[in-house]
Amino acid sequence: MNAGLQYIDGVLKLVELLKTEEQEQLSQAAQLIADAIEQGRTLHAFGTGHSHMLALELFYRAGGLASVNPILEEGLMLHRNAVQSTDLERLEGLASVIFKQQSAKEGDVIIIASNSGRNAVNIEMALEAKASGLKVIAITSLKHAEASSSRHSSGKRLHEVSDVVIDNHGCIGDASVEIPGSPIRVAPTSTVSGALIMNAIVAEVVQLLVQRGVTPDLYASSNMDAGDEHNRRLIDKYKGAIRSL
Repeated sequence: MNAGLQYIDGVLKLVELLKTEEQEQLSQAAQLIADAIEQGRTLHAFGTGHSHMLALELFYRAGGLASVNPILEEGLMLHRNAVQSTDLERLEGLASVIFKQQSAKEGDVIIIASNSGRNAVNIEMALEAKASGLKVIAITSLKHAEASSSRHSSGKRLHEVSDVVIDNHGCIGDASVEIPGSPIRVAPTSTVSGALIMNAIVAEVVQLLVQRGVTPDLYASSNMDAGDEHNRRLIDKYKGAIRSL
């Protein structure tokens, strides 16, 4: 089979697994977030390396919740220095510094995305958040995490310190397609599945809030008529609490 089609077939199987195996966890996550937003709280989102894209997926997005604070630390991304980002995500103590810079309060919720769930920054971020009264939702590959040791002094992995754990059902190492003649697999799945998980949660959060008689603040596309005007009102409302605004 064509390798590209093999990847697409694999992703479709993952989507079906998420639909059948993770519905309860998705609903638990949506319930926590809906409760928080109804009480005027904030949803925070964090990831390192490529997983930071999942925090961006929630932020300032057409149809997305306005009360989202993406925790974006340049040193943990790839565009500035990829090797450094790998070193920093293993550095214990860094998450504590980053977390203190946020406007997080008791009753907020944080989503932490980490395919391996083993690196110190993600685990420490979860522990810092819980100690401050936040609920923690993890998006991770349990298959990968359970095959790996923790890089945090607690000996715990992300799924072991989170309130709700959503398994992205990715394979160990993330890359999913074997190419004859290549010793290394290609085509990772965690970004595709992670974005799907994020948006499925948001859809359910909005549904829950509307059912409760609450109209959540949602961004419109800036490329639609009146989109800029609609979004400007939300930016003015939230820029004191959302650092990236």
